Amino acid sequence: MVGREKDIELLTIALLQGGHILLESVPGTGKTLLAKTFAKSLDGEFKRIQFTPDVLPTDVTGIQFFNPKSQEFELRIGPVKTNILLADEINRATPRTQSSLLEVMEERQVTIDGETIIIDEPFMVIATQNPVESQQGTFPLPAAQLDRFLMKISMSYPTYEEERDILRRFQSNEPLTQVKTILTREEFVELRKNVKNILVNEDVEKFMLLIIRQTRQHPAIEHGASPRAALALLKASQGHAFIHGREYVTPDDVKVVAPYVLKHRLYLSIEASLTNTIEDIFEEIMKEVPTPVESGVV
Repeated sequence: MVGREKDIELLTIALLQGGHILLESVPGTGKTLLAKTFAKSLDGEFKRIQFTPDVLPTDVTGIQFFNPKSQEFELRIGPVKTNILLADEINRATPRTQSSLLEVMEERQVTIDGETIIIDEPFMVIATQNPVESQQGTFPLPAAQLDRFLMKISMSYPTYEEERDILRRFQSNEPLTQVKTILTREEFVELRKNVKNILVNEDVEKFMLLIIRQTRQHPAIEHGASPRAALALLKASQGHAFIHGREYVTPDDVKVVAPYVLKHRLYLSIEASLTNTIEDIFEEIMKEVPTPVESGVV
């Protein structure tokens, strides 16, 4: 994926930590292709749901249906039973259909007419959405749904050089056909164990908590980060340290992942939203929180 090294890194962190990713950008910037390419590099099952307003919750989770031949009810499990689930244009689905993903994202299981189906690991939802303000017929994701995503990635347009590389790659072949599996399920299990062993010292832990608390105390923010957000920041920081070959989390790890973990969980007050953006306020918060160093906190 041309120019998407950082996005791939964040996807890898989410997979290792059992999290989910929300990709946002205007149409045509490669959100779906990125998700497909990432899934194809893994040894697992991949399924896709193309969300539209007429997609029903049962189209996502599954349904009990009556088979006239056998004269019995049979269970047909939906596309959620997979390893990598691409929820394409999730904000085109109705709120009722969006909420059908809540249980499977959080509990790794789905309940159909009282029967519980366990989803095998690894399991990861990669949801894509177009900005609500730029598209008609979209439904903003509710706070409860957004909080289930470990990170949100906003994809920008490629640079001139990157876009020229894209044109040349697709001129002669289809790059997706050349993607090879590089990670087996067994390797994934071992990697996940190692990530959990990444150390977080007391100073870095305090740094994370101060960031979280500052989001709750800032006068411009109506709803700050939840305890789930604090856990997400911890997991993402551990994942970032791991893929960069360290056995411990540094303040820089926290600073790198914090915008992707926290910004989509924060809501400005009505008054503050008239003159500020969440990006401005978050940058202000990060400057206010003192960064720990080896000799202490400055």
